[in-house]
Amino acid sequence: MNLVQSIKDWFLDGRLFNNGKQVFYEAAVEAHYKNFAVSVCVDLIANAVSKCEFQTFHQGKSVRKNNYYLWNVQPNQNQNATEFIHDVVTKFFYEEECLIIMLKDQLYIADSFEVKEFALLENIYKNVRIKDYQLTTTFKESEVIHLKLSNRKVLGVINSLYDSYGRLLMSAMNYYRRKNNKRYLIKGDYLRAQDDETQDEVDKLFQEQLKNWFDPTKESVAFQLQEGYELEDKSDSNSSKDSNSRDISNLVHDIIDFVTMGFHIPKAMVKGDLADIEKQVDSFIMFAVSPFTEAFADEINRKAYTKEEFLERTYLHIDTSKIKLTDITQLATALDKLFSIGGLTINGVLEILGENPIDEPFADERYVTKNYQKATVEGGEE
Repeated sequence: MNLVQSIKDWFLDGRLFNNGKQVFYEAAVEAHYKNFAVSVCVDLIANAVSKCEFQTFHQGKSVRKNNYYLWNVQPNQNQNATEFIHDVVTKFFYEEECLIIMLKDQLYIADSFEVKEFALLENIYKNVRIKDYQLTTTFKESEVIHLKLSNRKVLGVINSLYDSYGRLLMSAMNYYRRKNNKRYLIKGDYLRAQDDETQDEVDKLFQEQLKNWFDPTKESVAFQLQEGYELEDKSDSNSSKDSNSRDISNLVHDIIDFVTMGFHIPKAMVKGDLADIEKQVDSFIMFAVSPFTEAFADEINRKAYTKEEFLERTYLHIDTSKIKLTDITQLATALDKLFSIGGLTINGVLEILGENPIDEPFADERYVTKNYQKATVEGGEE
């Protein structure tokens, strides 16, 4: 070890001279905060959508047939509906699009595909791959469900923002380490033979014995300081005043804040703040979940049903009311009011409560309290 290398190790702890590996490792550690925030946001939306009920209607009446089973129970032989929807949402946000195809009355997510877009003709999808299986079939636009992110490149914007914040975070962490590191100056007679064997002995003294001396996990450690040497503490005595972990924590919170803004999710939900949780959930459903479910339902309806069927109220609806858990006592007044004006039947009330419907004609009839009467009386007089 020469003098130049000794100076490098003293000022930079050798971190920048290990073929760059340590630098790349630290950059990956800082990127973890962004990846964590993104994954939490995507998981929140995926978990919420997977709790929704995909309701199917035939001429205005709720029915449970093949489409209902596919979207709510088992889309394909290898996945249940929760796993499938979670994969759809994850792929949609991470790759900004998701292609779903139907084969033999089962739904599959394409891992890769090529699309040729046309202005006045249907788009063509080819080279569709599902896991390790390469399809030779060519699909038309009307034969697939293609979800595309309307706010394009949201992750690209987040990554661009993080380029700056990542450097700030790394600088703050390095500054914190430098300000709080223990630094000692060893004084003594260093006039010795400058051969490898002698230098190895000195390195062994400093690297092994001092390493144990500063290791906080060691219960008892002794350091042998040879005669003629003096150990002087050169650590920064003001480090506790001008450097603390709050600087790093604030930057991490800033990263979480702009990631949640990109996904339109209340930041308090990601941070675990339970204050006004009901309002947070309402905002989450309105701005983060509903836009996706509406786009999802629109894409399914325009591909799975004809124009005539949809106009006759044969369609699919994604019910987001299942996301929010509500105490039955909080629903009592509202349900009573809706039932008393004929807005809900008995079975309608039971469905909202998650109970099984009653197989009786009266349960599907509508009732109105006698407190109400027509806006006009007989003879047309008001």
